[in-house]
Amino acid sequence: MKKTITLLLAAILTLGALTACSKPATEAKRFTIAVPNDTTNEARALKLLEDNGLIKLKEGAGETATRLDIAENPYNIDIEEIEAAQLPSLLKDVDYAVINSNYAAGAGLNPGKDALIREGAESPYANVLAVREGSENEPKILALKAALESRQVADFFLAHGTELGAVSVIENPTDGYDPAIDYDALNGVTVTVAATPTPHALVLNEVVKPILAEKGITLKVVEFTDYIEPNNVVDSGEIDANYFQHQPYLDDFNKKNGTHVVSIALIHVEPLGLYGGKQSSLDALK
Repeated sequence: MKKTITLLLAAILTLGALTACSKPATEAKRFTIAVPNDTTNEARALKLLEDNGLIKLKEGAGETATRLDIAENPYNIDIEEIEAAQLPSLLKDVDYAVINSNYAAGAGLNPGKDALIREGAESPYANVLAVREGSENEPKILALKAALESRQVADFFLAHGTELGAVSVIENPTDGYDPAIDYDALNGVTVTVAATPTPHALVLNEVVKPILAEKGITLKVVEFTDYIEPNNVVDSGEIDANYFQHQPYLDDFNKKNGTHVVSIALIHVEPLGLYGGKQSSLDALK
């Protein structure tokens, strides 16, 4: 009997030792990165993380990639999809967030200095001046286009690009006026533009408005804080133009909503950036 008890105890101890050895190691710390939840900007954010070695996407994920397309996640990153405009206010609640420069600057962040990593200036996501299809050649629209493609606007981005996180992509800046337009006929006309606050409304009010005023054209800027209504009000004809988005976003919006908004000029690019929230650097990840 004594021998049986001894053997039973030995078996229990051995089983306990084997169980202890087989327990998984303490789970690695996970980090949360919030990204924009609209299709094109989420894909763009994930591409930024991939380009900097933080994740790897599935082959061919492309411009519609989501967190479900992450193939490799060596740093245990949890992707949280948040409406783009809300990201700055939620930054303190996550480890990191990928934020559009206009929203970052509007929240007091300096995209040129505060972003831990950023897209290069060669990003294909240039912000556009967009109008309702069919109105592209209206004189007041062409006057607005010429003013936005001016040397004055290009110089404004050159002078304030660091804090705005924006780089001009205007290829052949003009004096702000189109010689083919009869500006006398536009004297007294008002042109309306939907825009997000920074840098779009800022550029329109600080630079474009005075250019148009020289010809008697009134520029009315209507500010929005979302990415939906600026296209809706242009498509409905309520507002003449908008200036807030990049081409891939516009293409996706038209496809999903049956709208007919078209771009007529490339103005600037806002490199997307990764900002620290609970973490102040990338050291915690690596």
